[in-house]
Amino acid sequence: MIRQPIVSVLGHVDHGKTTILDAIRGTAVVSREAGAITQHIGATEVPLETIIEACEPLTGGDEFRVPGLLFIDTPGHHSFVTLRARGGALADIALLVVDIIEGFMPQTLESIRILKRHKTPFVIVANKVDRIPGWRRVKDVVFVEALEKQPESAKKRLDELIYDMVGKLYDLGLPGDRYDRVSDFTANVGIVPVSAKYKQGIPDVLLILVGLAQKYLEKGLETEEGPGEGTILEVKEEKGLGPTADVIIYKGTLEKGDTIILGSRGEPIETRVRALLKPKPLDEIRDPEDKFLSVDSVSAAAGIKITAANIENAVAGAPLIVAHKDIEEVKKRVRDETSIELATEEDGLIIKADAIGSLEALAYELRAAEIPLKSGRVGDVSRRDVIDAATIKDPLKRTILAFNVDVLPDAKEEIMKSGAHVIQNRVVYKLLDDYSAWMDEKKRELEAEKRMKINYPGKVLLLPDCCFRVSKPAIFGVRVLAGRIRPKQQLLREDGKILGKIRSVQEEQKSLKEARAGAEVAISVAGVTFGRQMNVGDVLYVDLPESHAKALEKVELTADEIEVLEKVKEIKRMEHPFWGM
Repeated sequence: MIRQPIVSVLGHVDHGKTTILDAIRGTAVVSREAGAITQHIGATEVPLETIIEACEPLTGGDEFRVPGLLFIDTPGHHSFVTLRARGGALADIALLVVDIIEGFMPQTLESIRILKRHKTPFVIVANKVDRIPGWRRVKDVVFVEALEKQPESAKKRLDELIYDMVGKLYDLGLPGDRYDRVSDFTANVGIVPVSAKYKQGIPDVLLILVGLAQKYLEKGLETEEGPGEGTILEVKEEKGLGPTADVIIYKGTLEKGDTIILGSRGEPIETRVRALLKPKPLDEIRDPEDKFLSVDSVSAAAGIKITAANIENAVAGAPLIVAHKDIEEVKKRVRDETSIELATEEDGLIIKADAIGSLEALAYELRAAEIPLKSGRVGDVSRRDVIDAATIKDPLKRTILAFNVDVLPDAKEEIMKSGAHVIQNRVVYKLLDDYSAWMDEKKRELEAEKRMKINYPGKVLLLPDCCFRVSKPAIFGVRVLAGRIRPKQQLLREDGKILGKIRSVQEEQKSLKEARAGAEVAISVAGVTFGRQMNVGDVLYVDLPESHAKALEKVELTADEIEVLEKVKEIKRMEHPFWGM
């Protein structure tokens, strides 16, 4: 006996994932979503009779062996990575929805990377063909019939858009073509042009999914009787029900009254099923139009809502396993599957994510980018996380990458005083891009700080009629001929005599941190008397400690700064021949 294939629908935000499912189901879930954007993971069972009826124009009455399709609709690709079964991907097949006009977007590309990593076969649904200029909006037809009714200009534009996708797939190492030109779907990605709005090409999508399942996945869909196993999609409070868990059962049977073990952030949860609530066929687990059916048992593959005590701390992406007499053994299994083996280093980043699978995906991308990882945990960013990040030695690693989670109020307060940095995003690769951009900026800051600690070469000319105080401290005007000068630097004469220390640098009565070549400023110098140790027309240099002179060899200097550095070395070597070598 074979079970229903599990089909995950994913893609870039607003490309029409839920609208595609509405077209298949005959529902209007998308119109009831906040901002028409999916907020929660959904599951819908599409029975075989619906598929046969929809595909009749294409099949001529061919028989199907799969009992139907179980679709999972996600708020974005990020939820797809939370859907795990025994450490692999829960979905048997995926529908990658792409707006044909917009083409591949960031989440599209990341979805493809995830699908490739899990070796999940997928079909591209090129949605919104009705937006092609001149496209005739006939309703409820297969793709070929819709295509026949189009003007040549629209057909040509369709081909151009499809070939653009084919080119992008090729760049990603995946051959592909329009589905009716593909003979082997294991070797090529099929692209199905669709208008979900006008239900064009929907039968074609269903037929390809069923065909893929029957031809290439049938062995993997074989199921057997036994204790149920599933993956938690979401845990949420339901009015009148209390805490509930939406679950996909992918193996065996789950019954009302069963003892179940669920994965959590701590020890596995042991509880008993109070009720099994199943949406009607073609209805949605997250937003049903009809009331749930209360059932006594459910077998794979199925989406089910469970009510049970103490499940509020169960984690999305964690396993649910039925336990009979083997409770401790099952707990160990759940503990093992919920724990994540992350390769960590003492001096690395901290990652937080919404679910176990998300954490694994982010850790995978960090490894691929050769970015070290200190620790990874599921849940919102806490004060403890920020304190941990602040103790990391490398300032470029004092960072928390937060994937689809919030920062708790006490953590925000800690960030303000700790110097740790938090980067949030709902797209994995964007997190890495944001970290890379922050790291580049941080490097520039650190380099600037480092530069401020090193005395740079500087050369000044004492200006005429600009002595404002002779001593204690002497205040006089200079022009910076080359390099830069700063407070706390000592001045050096050409004969090797070290003069007093610069106390302040001012321009128009405003204190400056430094003055660069070309600036005319007033400086105050302690320990000297103007007219004795120095006078109008003198050229003075910034005195450089030998360690600074050596450090400057590794710093990019201007030609004038290099010339001044060489002059200081020449002055110093009058007394110490090997100075600065």
